[in-house]
Formats: sequence, C-alpha cells, structure tokens
Amino acid sequence: MYKQISANKRKTVFIILGFIIIIGLIGAVFAWAMNNWVISAWVIGIAAVYAVIQYFASSSLAVAMTGAREIEKKDNPKFYNIVENLTLTAGLPMPKVYIIDDKAPNAFATGRDPKHALVAATTGLLDIMDEKELTAVMAHEISHVKNYDIRVSCITFGLVCLVGLLSDLGLRMFYLGDRDDDRSPIGFIVILITAIFAPLAGSIAQMAVSRQREYLADASAVNITRYPEGMISALKKLETHSQPMRRQNAATEALYINEPMKKGFFSELFSTHPPIEKRIERLENGKNTF
Repeated sequence: MYKQISANKRKTVFIILGFIIIIGLIGAVFAWAMNNWVISAWVIGIAAVYAVIQYFASSSLAVAMTGAREIEKKDNPKFYNIVENLTLTAGLPMPKVYIIDDKAPNAFATGRDPKHALVAATTGLLDIMDEKELTAVMAHEISHVKNYDIRVSCITFGLVCLVGLLSDLGLRMFYLGDRDDDRSPIGFIVILITAIFAPLAGSIAQMAVSRQREYLADASAVNITRYPEGMISALKKLETHSQPMRRQNAATEALYINEPMKKGFFSELFSTHPPIEKRIERLENGKNTF
C-alpha cells in the first residue's frame, strides 16, 4: 500500500510536468502563429494561476457540480458509521460525508489529500446495497483517499480542462484577430491541429490514469474489508442497476465508481471507467492473492 501511495505521489509530479510541457507547446505554437511571443508568457501565467485555484477549490467545485449535501451521523447513522469504521481501519482522518439525491447508484471521493477529503454516495446506491456491499463501495472510495488517487485525479482533471480552455481561446484569438496582417495560412493550420489534438491527448491521459486507479481501488477495497465477495457483489449490482445520473457533467465523470453519463459508441472509446465485467474478472482471478 505504501508503494502505491509513493507511486501516486511520483505520478502526480510526472502528470504536472507533462501538462506543463503541453501547455508550453500550446503557448509557443500560438505565439509563433500570431508572431507575438508575449502570448506564450500569458499562457504560462494563466495556467499557473488556474492550476493553483483549481487545486484548492476542487472539492467545493465537485460538491457544487454534483448537488451533494453534507450529512452528520444523525442524518444517516448506518452510512456514516460505515465510513467512520473504514477510516479507522485504514488509519485515516474522518472525511466529510455527503449524500446526492439521485436514483442512479453511484459514489465518489475527492479532495487534495486525506486531511481535506470527502466521500459521497447517491440515494440510489444507499437504497440497493446491503451492508456488506455498501461497505465494499465505501472501502473503494476510502482507498482512493488513502492511495492519493484523489490528488492525482484532481490535478489531472484541472489540467485537462485548462488545455481545452487554452486551445479554444487561442483558436478564437487567431480567428478574430487583425485580418489585415500577413498571417500565413500555415499558421492557422498549425493552430487548428494543436487546438484539436492537444485536448485529445489530455483526455487520453486522463482516461488512462482514471481506468488504472479504478482497478487499484477495487483491489485496495478488498484489502481493507478482507471480503472480495462484497466488492464483486456490489459491482454486479452497479452493472445491473446502472443508469445516467440526473446532473451529468463531464468534468466530474472520472470521480465516480461507476460511469455516471450516458455513453454512445465513440464516447465509450474514451471512457474514464473500465468495463465493470473486467473489474469483476480481475477480482475473481485475484481472490486467492488478497
């Protein structure tokens, strides 16, 4: 487990460095195409400010986007006690506990570190899961906290959004700029390619990180509960009762234990979640190793 925490901390550094390079390249391309290198400095400056704000505001943004409401033990003793017992077992500070009023069964965890974490579950999840299954699902979310997955996903999400924002902004600036200058059509083509493929590269990176962390959180949940059947049963119920959430938002998609949005054929190719049947298969194959 400690190896996984260390690996995720290193992964955070690599993710930040990778996106800094992508953002720097976006700024350089736009500056070259518009023959104004001040733009490159502005891009880096905007990126730095945005990253800091997003890092500290990520939990508040997730709560606002999902419509989650914070609860106390008296509001739902069973759910609250499960989270409390799991955090004691995992040796973590008690996170804030939230409930989302939605029939779609789902749950998520977020925050920049275990001291500033929160976990949330939908009313749909609380309705269909028995105690062992609910414990397994929340152990999955607590694992995201313990393994620092929440920090990795938080930073990745923010930087992916930033890459998309900068790409769109640069394209608009080029298109709406002074039309009397001698800008080469090659510059426009380069900007167009950058605006299309930079966000795509960022999304693919987010997808890869998110899919891997779901597999790891499933296994980590079993290590906490010592009961693989609970996690397997919970995943089967999530697969059977899966439905899109009312408040769908691509920005928070990767946070959830199960795919919260309705997917078409092409969007499934870039899904942030691995197929549930593959997650179940991995747990079944690893029963003897937990």
